[in-house]
Amino acid sequence: MNSRKVDSLKLEKFCKELLIRQGLIDEEAELISRSLVEADMRGVSSHGISRLKVYMKRMDEGVVSKIAKISIEREYPGSIAINAHNSMGIVAGVKAMDLAILKAKESGAVFVTVKQSNHFGSASFFTKRASRQGFIAFATSNAPPTMAPWGAREAYIGTNPLSIAIPMSNGADIVLDMATSVVAQGKIIMAAKNNESIPEGWAISKGGKPTTDANEALNGTVLPFGGHKGYGIALIIDILSGILSGSDFGPYLHNMWTDFVTPQNVGHAFLVLDISKFIAPEIFFKSLDTMKSDIKNLSRAESVKEVFLPGEIEDIKSKDAKKGGVNLSESTINDLKWLSERWGVLYDIE
Repeated sequence: MNSRKVDSLKLEKFCKELLIRQGLIDEEAELISRSLVEADMRGVSSHGISRLKVYMKRMDEGVVSKIAKISIEREYPGSIAINAHNSMGIVAGVKAMDLAILKAKESGAVFVTVKQSNHFGSASFFTKRASRQGFIAFATSNAPPTMAPWGAREAYIGTNPLSIAIPMSNGADIVLDMATSVVAQGKIIMAAKNNESIPEGWAISKGGKPTTDANEALNGTVLPFGGHKGYGIALIIDILSGILSGSDFGPYLHNMWTDFVTPQNVGHAFLVLDISKFIAPEIFFKSLDTMKSDIKNLSRAESVKEVFLPGEIEDIKSKDAKKGGVNLSESTINDLKWLSERWGVLYDIE
């Protein structure tokens, strides 16, 4: 895949300006642009700036609200139920996480659901927001059906992502961010866009056969990681994020890439834990430091130079991207140039 490096700060500024021209307020445009650019910086291009064009189109078509109108429908000491009223998912997710953090300071543990939302980008964008403030956080979302339940060959559930972030006393926080499929569907979309093949085992064709053709995979279904285990986790996430929140679920969710008429009605779920309500933070962090040191000093498999904790590699990539720039594919750069002309925003990021 041909790619070019672009300056991360210029990219974020460019993205923000496009969103403001679209009609978003400054604060919300900044949240979305930061989420997309951070994903690219962490090496998760499937959830990065490549999503901007479809976000803009959905707002163009009026299928997503440009201005966030988020309300609390139910609130108790340990829970909040939020209605996003078809707002941008990244904005809804940040507002939900911020409310959860605030409430967790009092109650110790808060579970928040969000209904009538949209695609919310990288789940770790929200959990890292909490871990940077010293909280443990969980974030999940359901997604339109692209994955077959284990044993089926017809898509029913999404690649429903899960992120868990745990703060560290020093160094990068522990950040798990994963799709419940073998690979996020966004990577297959990117492969199709760049005319690349995909590894066998990622997906099956519409006929139920293994395929390395990205377009066949998009017409077929991705596969759950770990077989029945990934399927089980994806189903639970759909129940917690979708059914519990009052959103749609499974095949009743609408596709972001193909349906520009009907709102997605995606659901999210967040959990925030205040460490101090369970254990003295100094004891917690001391044990974590011991765990990290133990893992780093384990005997390594052949050809392995270092054992990493979840999120550590992405943190290294992010620091490198801040210095040396973000890698963007030619197709993504072409999309940005098209958006530049469409909205009259100067393309000055390379």
